[in-house]
Amino acid sequence: MALFASKNKKMVVSMFAVVAALAVFAPTTASAKQYVVGDETGWTKDFDYTTWTAGKQFFVGDSLVFNYPAGKHNVFKVNGTDFQQCSKPLVGAPLTTGSDEIPLKTTGKKWYICGVTGHCTSGQKLVITVLDGSAAPAPTPISPTTGAAPGSIVSAGFAAATVVAVGVLGMFMF
Repeated sequence: MALFASKNKKMVVSMFAVVAALAVFAPTTASAKQYVVGDETGWTKDFDYTTWTAGKQFFVGDSLVFNYPAGKHNVFKVNGTDFQQCSKPLVGAPLTTGSDEIPLKTTGKKWYICGVTGHCTSGQKLVITVLDGSAAPAPTPISPTTGAAPGSIVSAGFAAATVVAVGVLGMFMF
């Protein structure tokens, strides 16, 4: 009987470790996001893309989708100077499909303009900063009284898993 209880305790402790690890790490995995530039408005003139980017964070692995009527607009990736001057680059062809997806592969500033005459000067230009996707956000402090970070799914999940696992473990301890 003692051998049976010992094996059950080891099994429960192992299950606790797995549940706790899942509760801590599963919710924190990041996945790539696809951003439709301008949302339902799409890629067009007379739109404030600076406001559209406010509050968004772009990471390596994400992608931008430029939706527009083919033949009316295009997308050029440019440098900062061409962006400020609304100049088409000397090298490279524009994207013209009307549903152009650009994967964000490297960190840093990225500049895009419409090369149709007058469109960039009418606001059809986008600048973003791409961050390293492997950089974790700063940890949220844990409350010493509740063991959970304010508004934290990870800590709440861990706390719930801990309560369940300790309760199950307690059944086999006595």
